[in-house]
Amino acid sequence: MSKFSTAVKRLLVGRPFRSDRLAHTLLPKRIALPVFASDAMSSVAYAPEEIFLMLSVAGLSAYTFAPWVGVVVVVVMLTVVASYRQNVRAYPSGGGDYEVATVNLGRKAGLTVASALLVDYVLTVAVSIAAAMSNIGSAVPYVATHKAEFAVLAMVVLTAINLRGIRESGATFAVPTYAFMIGIMGMIGYGLFRGLVLDQDMPAESANFELHAEHGELMGLALVFLILRAFSSGCAALTGVEAISNGVPAFRKPKSKNAATTLLLMGFIAVVMLMGLIVLAQLTGVKVAEDPAQLVNAPEGYEQKTMVAQIASAVFSGFPTGFWFVTIVTALILVLAANTAFNGFPVLGSILAQDRYLPRQLHTRGDRLAFSNGIIGLAAFAIILVVAFDAEVTRLIQLYIVGVFVSFTMSQTGMIRHWNRKLASETDPVERRRMRRSQAINAFGLAMTGAVLIVVLITKFLSGAWIAIAAMAALYAMMTAIRRHYDRVTAELVKAESAGPILLPSRIHSIVLVSKLHLPTRRALAYARATRPDVLEAITVNVDDLDTKRLVVEWDKQNFTVPLKVIESPYREITKPVLDYVKRVRTDNPRDVVTVFIPEYVVGHWWEQFLHNQSALRLKGRLLFQSGVMVTSVPWQLASSAGVHVDDVVAPGLVRRGLAVDEEEERR
Repeated sequence: MSKFSTAVKRLLVGRPFRSDRLAHTLLPKRIALPVFASDAMSSVAYAPEEIFLMLSVAGLSAYTFAPWVGVVVVVVMLTVVASYRQNVRAYPSGGGDYEVATVNLGRKAGLTVASALLVDYVLTVAVSIAAAMSNIGSAVPYVATHKAEFAVLAMVVLTAINLRGIRESGATFAVPTYAFMIGIMGMIGYGLFRGLVLDQDMPAESANFELHAEHGELMGLALVFLILRAFSSGCAALTGVEAISNGVPAFRKPKSKNAATTLLLMGFIAVVMLMGLIVLAQLTGVKVAEDPAQLVNAPEGYEQKTMVAQIASAVFSGFPTGFWFVTIVTALILVLAANTAFNGFPVLGSILAQDRYLPRQLHTRGDRLAFSNGIIGLAAFAIILVVAFDAEVTRLIQLYIVGVFVSFTMSQTGMIRHWNRKLASETDPVERRRMRRSQAINAFGLAMTGAVLIVVLITKFLSGAWIAIAAMAALYAMMTAIRRHYDRVTAELVKAESAGPILLPSRIHSIVLVSKLHLPTRRALAYARATRPDVLEAITVNVDDLDTKRLVVEWDKQNFTVPLKVIESPYREITKPVLDYVKRVRTDNPRDVVTVFIPEYVVGHWWEQFLHNQSALRLKGRLLFQSGVMVTSVPWQLASSAGVHVDDVVAPGLVRRGLAVDEEEERR
C-alpha cells in the first residue's frame, strides 16, 4: 500500500528536490507575471460584468454610468499599483502587508491584515474557479448545470499542479495566461476597429432585449447608493495586486526591482483590458441582469451568458474560432487566477507560522520546495466555500473585496509611518525628496483605499460581507490563541530548564503488559530484560477467570524468572486497573521511573487497525499523562505488513555469511 501511494505521489508531484535546489526555483519576470498577476488580470473577466449587473437594477438608463464607474476603478487601481511599488522596495522579505503593518502599526494591526489576507486568498480561489465555470457554462450548458462539481475538480487539479513547485507550476500556467492577454487584447483591438473605425454594427445576442428596472426608476440617494455598489463590485479588479508584495522572495535577483516591474506591467495590462471590455459592452449592446426576469422579451428558456462570451460572439461574428479561443482562454485564466492565491497563501502562512501565529507545519517545505501544507489547506477551505455557495459568482463576490481593502488601507497607513521614521534620520536632500514623493503616493493610496473600504462596508455588509468580517475575526482570535499557546509552552520549558539539571531516577521499574503468552509477549519480555531495569515484572488484568487461570498455569510451566502479577478487575476494565497499579508503584517510590512495555501488532491494511491494538492505544493515551512514566511500544510485524514499505537493511557481514536474502531469490 505504501509503495503504491508513493508511486502515485511521485506521478502527481514529481521527484523530491534537495534543499540546495531552492535557488533554481526562483522566477524570472516572464514567468512571475503569469504566476502572480493572473488573478488581477483575470478579474477583468468578471469585474466589468459585476458593474453592469449592479447597474441593471435601475434599468437600461443606468448603464450610462458604467464607463465613469470604470474610470474611478482605474484611478484606484493605478494608485494601488504605484503604492505597492513602494512596498516591495521597502519590504522585500515576502511579508507584504502583514510585515508593513506589524513593523509600523504593531502586532494587532499585523494580525488584522494577516486575517484579512488569508480570507481574501480563500475567496480568490473560490470566486475565480466559480467564474471560470460560468464562462465554460456559457459555451457548454452541461457545465452550467453542474458548476459546483466541476469547480471542485478544477481545484483538485490546480492543487496537484502547485504541489509540483512554484517554478514548474509557473511554466505550466504561462502559456494560457499569455494566451488570455493576447485573446482579450486582440478582441478589444479588433472590436474597437470594427466599431469606431469601420463603423460596423456588432450586436450582442442580448442587444435587442428590453431591460426593465427591478424596482422602478431610481432617483436621488437610491441611485447614488446603487452606483457606489456597482463601484465596489468593480473594485474586484484590484484583487491580486497585493500578491506580488507577498511573493517577492520567489523572484530572481534583483528581487525588489523585478517585483516592481512586474507590478507595473500587471497594472497597465489590467487597466487596458478593464476599460476595453466596458467600451465593447456598450458598443455591442450587451445586457446582463442580476435578476434574469428583468429581460422581459428574452426567449423562453434563455440562459444568460457571461459578458465576455457575448462580446466575443459579437466581435467575432462569422469567425467562431475567435469566439471559442476567447471563451476557452478566459475560462483557463480564471482557473489559473486561483494560482495567485496558491502562491500567496502558503508564503504568508509560512511567515505567520514562523512568528508562531499558525501551526509550525505550515512553515515546512514539501518534496518540491513548495509549502505543501499551506497549499492543501487553501484548497480545502476553498472547496468548502464553493460547495456551500453552489459556485455562484454573484453570491461569492459579496464576500469578496472586504479583506483585500482592509489590507490595502492598513498597508498604506503603515507605509506613511515607515517614511516618517526614515525622514526623521535622513539628512541627504535628494534622498529626502525621494522619500517625500513615496510618502505622497502612499498617502494618496490611503485616501483612495480607505474611501473604497468605507463604500464596500456600507454597500455589501448585509449582502454577505459580514461573513468575511466574521471569518476575519475568527482567524484573528485563533491566531492569537495559537501564539499564546506557543508562548506558554516556551515559558514553561524555560522555567523547567532554569530549575536546574534533570536528576537521574533512583531506579527503573519496568512493567510488561501481558494478555496472552504468545510471540509478541515473549519479544516484549526479552526486550525489557535487555534494558536491565532494577525491577522487572509482568502484569495481566483479570477480565475472564478461565483465561487468566490458563495464562498463569502456562506462565509457571515456562519457568520465567519474571514474576507475573494478576490485577483484579471486577468491572472487566483494562485501562483503569493498569493506571491504578502504575500510580501505586509511583506513590511508593516517587523517585523511581516506571517504564511500561506494551506489545503491539504492526498491520498492513487500514481496516486491520480496527481489529487490533485498541486496548493498547487507549492505555498509551492515558499513560502519557502520568508523571514519571515512560511508555515503550514493542512491535510485532504480522504477515500483512510485509508488503508495506520496508527498505531492507543489509548489515555488514550478512552477505559474506550468506544471511542476506536477495529479493529475486526470495521471489523464486
